[in-house]
Amino acid sequence: MSLSAGARANDNIMFGAVCVMGSMLFIAGMDGFAKYLSQHYPVMQVTWARYVFHFAILVPIVWVRYGAAAFLPPRLGLQLLRSVFMVAATVLFFFGLSHMPIAETLALAFIAPLVVTALAPFLLGERVGIRRCAAVTVGFLGTLFIIKPGTDVFQWVALLGLGAGAVYALYIIATRQLAGTAPPLVTLAYSALVGTVVMTLALPIAWVTPSWPDLAAMAAMGALAACGHFLVIIGYERAQASAVAPYGYTELLWATAIGYFIFGDLPDIWAWLGMAIICASGVYISLRELRLAASRSTK
Repeated sequence: MSLSAGARANDNIMFGAVCVMGSMLFIAGMDGFAKYLSQHYPVMQVTWARYVFHFAILVPIVWVRYGAAAFLPPRLGLQLLRSVFMVAATVLFFFGLSHMPIAETLALAFIAPLVVTALAPFLLGERVGIRRCAAVTVGFLGTLFIIKPGTDVFQWVALLGLGAGAVYALYIIATRQLAGTAPPLVTLAYSALVGTVVMTLALPIAWVTPSWPDLAAMAAMGALAACGHFLVIIGYERAQASAVAPYGYTELLWATAIGYFIFGDLPDIWAWLGMAIICASGVYISLRELRLAASRSTK
């Protein structure tokens, strides 16, 4: 690789990293709004608001750029399944937020990359070596420090965060299988469309008329989701996924700050240890994938 090519690659990684870290700030802000709103409104309604306002922002952009045909993408069945996984993960995560601190719920959901690695040989046909298997095992052990099974502080609602991470892993796998079939922005908009339709059908089950300030908070939550996911797309388009994925764990820092300064939540020492183990395992897997990809490209 020439010096200029190497410099461009480093610039791309830096740009991608900045985009991903910025997106994590937006998404952590969305989580903060979701936690606040879930204390006053049904979780199903909060999830509906997250998707309907997200969709309202994205539709004009996608319509102008790609036309109406964008909403009938290739491999429609897999697109629908992928979107349902995303909605289910959001519902589980928001239910978790309604009962637990943001940082701890998010840390449990961060098992998603570990689950993807564990399922990759079966669903993606990828070979996973002993080192990544060990990282997955260690990462799952880290969740025990947060959940604390068998103790008086065990909370069954912690399983909602784990469930959100497991379902989100299926979403990631479906996303990999859809790679290259449609522009990322179209796929994102389609997920918002399916989320809006599904959650609108669920609204009669639970609805509380929001006040104007809370309606504005719902709109802000959707806007933050749209901006955050758009930045993720830009970051992953400019740099290799495994190179910038570790920067996604900065969301945990933002989430901890929001949880402490707004909700007065601060993880205990065991939760901090568990979060550190989960993040370290995920970062190791990303760096390992990056190293393997680099070695394959030089052969």
